[in-house]
Amino acid sequence: MADNKVILAYSGGLDTSVILTWLMEKGYDVIAVCVNVGQEDDMAEVEKKAYATGAKKCYIIDDKETFIKDFVWHGVKAGAIYENDYLLGTAYARPLIAKELVKVAHAENAQVIAHGCTGKGNDQVRFESGIHALDPSLKVIAPWREWDMKSREDLIAYADEKKIPISATLKKIYSRDQNLWHISHEGGNLEDPWNIHEDDIHVMSKTPEAAPDEPAYVDITFDKGVPVAVDGVDMGPVEIVEKLNELGAANGVGTIDIVENRLVGMKSRGVYETPGGTIIYKAHQDLEKLVLDRETMMFKNHVAIKYAQILYDGQWYTPLRDALDAFVDSTQDVVTGVVKMKLYKGSAVPAASKSKYSLFNEAFATFGEDEVYDQSDAEGFINLFSLPQKIRAINCKQNGIPSKYTAD
Repeated sequence: MADNKVILAYSGGLDTSVILTWLMEKGYDVIAVCVNVGQEDDMAEVEKKAYATGAKKCYIIDDKETFIKDFVWHGVKAGAIYENDYLLGTAYARPLIAKELVKVAHAENAQVIAHGCTGKGNDQVRFESGIHALDPSLKVIAPWREWDMKSREDLIAYADEKKIPISATLKKIYSRDQNLWHISHEGGNLEDPWNIHEDDIHVMSKTPEAAPDEPAYVDITFDKGVPVAVDGVDMGPVEIVEKLNELGAANGVGTIDIVENRLVGMKSRGVYETPGGTIIYKAHQDLEKLVLDRETMMFKNHVAIKYAQILYDGQWYTPLRDALDAFVDSTQDVVTGVVKMKLYKGSAVPAASKSKYSLFNEAFATFGEDEVYDQSDAEGFINLFSLPQKIRAINCKQNGIPSKYTAD
């Protein structure tokens, strides 16, 4: 293997542009790898910039469909939401990018991979856990953990000194990560949680205040837990997310401002825009309520919490995720049907749903007269269901034990 070759996870942004130059100064031949997971960058310009900055080679890999089909849909089916809010946009992309980096390292006979993640963030764990799982012989360089630069301001100064073209400025210094599923914003004035985020932070979506005054409706068709059509038109994974991103963004849907617990132990604040993903998650949840029984739903909710943690923590290539996928997939056999979503000024609300697997039976649920349910049966059920409470109360009364449950 070539000791002086390094495979760099490259975006063309501030961090990786500086890192490319820094690695060259360390004596490495840099091979830039940009994995297209739907970030709105001109890939021809990214490639051009990589070579202009000094890369020996530049790979542009289009993985948008793989990203949605083989990564995001897993989390949607699982119902994975980190800390009740975050739909895990960045976390889905990292294991896929790690896989592509390892593949290029093998193709280029390189033994070193570099990334631009800071020593404070989650992505360093996600990248390196994936790399170690796929090829433990590869060495990883994380410049943020090695160099003397301590801030994005330092990077901007370095870029100015080395004449590296960058778009970041001291005034608008947000750290952003975008893919087809979402865009995240961190840093800048967000570092004080008392600061209200500025409206101009939005990249994908309108603010709710700027959204139309009339609601929009959209039908989403699912097949075994996976979206397959919008308003009755069959679409591929990328097309579905793009379409719902457009609808959600126009109606101000899917922007959250949260303080989250990072894997490394600190809290951080971020603004996330996930317009299409928010619609899909809420529609999927609603369809599950129609077709899954109570016990399966309750247990699946526990699995969803763990699945979200696995994704957030970068544990994609693990036996536990494989095992949870097996459970989740078995529950999704009946998650087939259509959900009508109402989008209005930042909200995405299920308005109606239908499925051939629906467990809602009007004959049993009606408040009108029916011939299938004997209401007198409820008396025996209640007597048995409440028997532990009844026995406890009887025991307290017979033995003179004060009860904490009293009507007095």
